[in-house]
Amino acid sequence: MIETHAHIYSDDYNEDRDAMLERAWNAGIEQIWMPNCDHSTIPGMLELAEQFPGKCLPMIGLHPTYVKEDFEKELLIMEEWLDKYPFIAVGEIGMDLFWDVTFKEQQEKAFLYQCKLARKHNLWIDIHSRNAFWETVNLIEELADPALKGIFHCFTGTLDEANKAIELGFKLGIGGVATFKNGGLDKVLPFVDLEHLVLETDAPYLAPVPYRGKRNEVAYIDLVAQRVADLKHISKQEVIIATTANAKQMLQKPI
Repeated sequence: MIETHAHIYSDDYNEDRDAMLERAWNAGIEQIWMPNCDHSTIPGMLELAEQFPGKCLPMIGLHPTYVKEDFEKELLIMEEWLDKYPFIAVGEIGMDLFWDVTFKEQQEKAFLYQCKLARKHNLWIDIHSRNAFWETVNLIEELADPALKGIFHCFTGTLDEANKAIELGFKLGIGGVATFKNGGLDKVLPFVDLEHLVLETDAPYLAPVPYRGKRNEVAYIDLVAQRVADLKHISKQEVIIATTANAKQMLQKPI
């Protein structure tokens, strides 16, 4: 399996990071893709990338909830890193209108800028769009670049939203919310082909049932795979094979 989105550099793992990663490898995880947040998360992320070459793969980007007055300085740091390190993607980037809309305009500018950086460096984007799916879609359509691809991380939307993301050429990142009783994905995943899905945990956040409310970790992705299988009435192995192939496809450079 490929874990397409986990913040394993988080302080939440300071006491047992090695043990947590060992559980992940034992659960059959081939790779862990690490999204960035801002300049402060880069050192810890790259340390893990160096410690586990080919297994812990870093992205670079400014997370929308980290977009503040000084966002342009942060973007310059991201741009400098893109020029000197082989990141797999630009992320996580996007819009978040759940907690605060104070910096909505800045979030939009930051997202558009980073999308252009991704195209410049021939990379895909990892999108965070909490309470902002259509706002994010509007920005993607404003760019009007059919070569811009990526993943809608932590997808929890409607079937209409899923179809729109797919129409734009994006994969859907499915995580722990799929296991929630009122998560809503039971009304979506049965109608979405496996070729459009990848698996993630967003660890340490959004732990799947039966760990909901506790610290999430990469090994729990197995529970997500099982839930997808149950909803689609297929075997867990079919889900693992398909989503792993989909993730590997993301690592091939877009045109």
